[in-house]
Amino acid sequence: MSHEGFGAAVSDTVTMIDRSVRLSRRNVDTLFVSILLPLLMMTLFVYVFGGAIETGTAYINYVVPGILLLTTGYGASNTAMAVADDMTKGMIDRLRSLPVRSFAVLTGHVTASVARNAVSTAIVLLAALAMGFRPNASVAEWFGAIGLLALYVIALSWLAAGLGVIAKTVESASTLSFFMLFLPYLSSAFVQPETMPRWLRPISEHQPITPVIETVRSFLTGTPLGSSAWIALAWCGGLLVFSVTFASVLYRRRAAGN
Repeated sequence: MSHEGFGAAVSDTVTMIDRSVRLSRRNVDTLFVSILLPLLMMTLFVYVFGGAIETGTAYINYVVPGILLLTTGYGASNTAMAVADDMTKGMIDRLRSLPVRSFAVLTGHVTASVARNAVSTAIVLLAALAMGFRPNASVAEWFGAIGLLALYVIALSWLAAGLGVIAKTVESASTLSFFMLFLPYLSSAFVQPETMPRWLRPISEHQPITPVIETVRSFLTGTPLGSSAWIALAWCGGLLVFSVTFASVLYRRRAAGN
């Protein structure tokens, strides 16, 4: 790519990021819900169910890493709806007549998703600290947990963008992204997999959410790490490569009118 071409690509991307961030600021109710729901779930599990769940440690220290991933799922699902809104309400038709790089539109939505998730995750974490969450992580471990969460959010946001591209309506985009909200409930987010029925335990132990949660939990609270970090990186890296390819190819096809 020539220097001029690279500069134009960067300009397109920055413009679309600015547009998506401004749209996010206007949809305060969406951000509010993506924060409120995880807070309600954390409150419910800590104060209602927590006393009956044995994890070998203070339950809030066990559950917060899972709540953080649940928060990112709510945030990423909003990305699918934002992309679907662009695809179905004429935005893409207007862009066809402009020299805008196709990846810039999706990159804008993904960047806005990462920004929203950073805000909502920080608020949920502060609430957890107020409720009694007591991490014992070093500075390096905090950076490790934040880095892994960021990689997971980026991968999930690109996947959500792809789902938004193929959705025919904003409502169907919400339905397609439902699994992002449901999958953490089948992981080690709220209870230890050993306590699950025998037929459900393998699903909990061998799905992508569990090693991510276990790695974040290990970084923040000092639980045994084992091979969780490498498995989590492999899952997140593989999901990112697949999602970027999936979203980009489908967007180019649909933007071209195929």
